[in-house]
Amino acid sequence: MKKRTLGVDFGDARTGLALSDLSGFLASGLGTIKSTSFKETLALVADAAKKNDVCLIVLGHPINMNGTLGPRSDKIKAFAEQLEEASGIRVVLFDERLSTANAHVMLNMTGTRGQKRKQIIDEMSACLILQSYLDSPNSIYKEDKNG
Repeated sequence: MKKRTLGVDFGDARTGLALSDLSGFLASGLGTIKSTSFKETLALVADAAKKNDVCLIVLGHPINMNGTLGPRSDKIKAFAEQLEEASGIRVVLFDERLSTANAHVMLNMTGTRGQKRKQIIDEMSACLILQSYLDSPNSIYKEDKNG
């Protein structure tokens, strides 16, 4: 596998993006999309996927701590379905529980505050989602090595 994977932390106002390296070992930030338009965000994420020659999009799926799905899950599922259609690239939903909370912890540890924190929190959450996927046994990179 010599293509990258795109990680997405979808939000109503800001959507964080992350990109894997070619080996599928490491996720790094790709930036934040600032848009309150579902359709515009959809188009911008699809464009980022195409520009970066990704073979898979990993979209953070908000699952409640007790394992149930809330109303936000329906919006994410709709986004995933439309993103797959718009990009022509397979979209995988991946449990994002605690990704934003963990990003806040990391930013607290580095003393990142104020406007800088707001600018990078979603990108960092996307990195954590993607890195968790890359480290999981379900990663397409693991499938390549094991299959």
